[in-house]
Amino acid sequence: MGKTNTAVSKALPNKLPKKGFGHYLKRDIYLYLLLVLPVAYFIIFKYVPMYGIVIAFKEYNIFQGVFASPWIGWDAFREVFKSDDFYRALQNTFLLNGFDMIFGFPAPIILAIIINEVRSVRYKRISQTMLYLPHFLSWVIIGGIALQIFAPNFGMIDTIIKSMGFKTIPFLTEKWHWLATYTGIGIWQSAGWGMIIYLAAITGIPAELYEAADVDGAGRLRKIWCITLPAIKPTIIILFILNIGKISMIGFDRPYILGNQQVKDFSDVISTYVYRVGLQSSRYNIATAVGLFQSIVGLVFLSVTNWLANKSGEQGIW
Repeated sequence: MGKTNTAVSKALPNKLPKKGFGHYLKRDIYLYLLLVLPVAYFIIFKYVPMYGIVIAFKEYNIFQGVFASPWIGWDAFREVFKSDDFYRALQNTFLLNGFDMIFGFPAPIILAIIINEVRSVRYKRISQTMLYLPHFLSWVIIGGIALQIFAPNFGMIDTIIKSMGFKTIPFLTEKWHWLATYTGIGIWQSAGWGMIIYLAAITGIPAELYEAADVDGAGRLRKIWCITLPAIKPTIIILFILNIGKISMIGFDRPYILGNQQVKDFSDVISTYVYRVGLQSSRYNIATAVGLFQSIVGLVFLSVTNWLANKSGEQGIW
């Protein structure tokens, strides 16, 4: 028996021959073809424009071009960090994104759980469609709707309140009321779309777990707490980490369209600051410096949150 094993071991090679990239390319050619467009998109629109970062360190002139413009070192950053308007815009960015995180992040989770508990398939489909349709509306349209509903004097809500003899509410003209309105509109616009991810995660939960819970006499709330939430916990953590990474970033359209001069103390954020100071004044180096600062802050937040998730025993994004 020992001689037979020895003969077999000599006959077999010690290591399997290495297969090159060409082998896997030929074997999975269609999978690689599916990657062509996404990879091309990121290269063309994400990586190639990175050369423009050097504008933050130059006195950029559109006639001289990026590389012919004179170097100014860190002067653009020094000017940005000496500006009081920049710090106010940065504070407002964290404030608005913080409210979106506190109130907006749990909203799609709650919606997904509620929709999952609906027994009528017809009602569930109608509800899903109605909830994620606002995501496809542009902020210009949403801003017009908000103006018709919340505007002082002629808005639908204020008109109803005045007809009842009560004092009107300055939804769009007082900063704290505007903050609540801004957050609520954002939740209405995005919660339904975010719900789809959590619904997909809930769909992957084995039905046997719920059946076993029914046998044990668990109610709906107990099943949600002990089965549904733990099962979608990894999805929640990954999306939370990604949202933390974007806490220093904010879109231009939402605060610009919903904001006005009366609530500028809250509505002036980094994106509107860049538009006003960097682009309207043709200070492209200032705009680039602020954008680079945002990216670095976002990377730091993302890395720290991911590290904390890994340290706590949860799976991060890397």
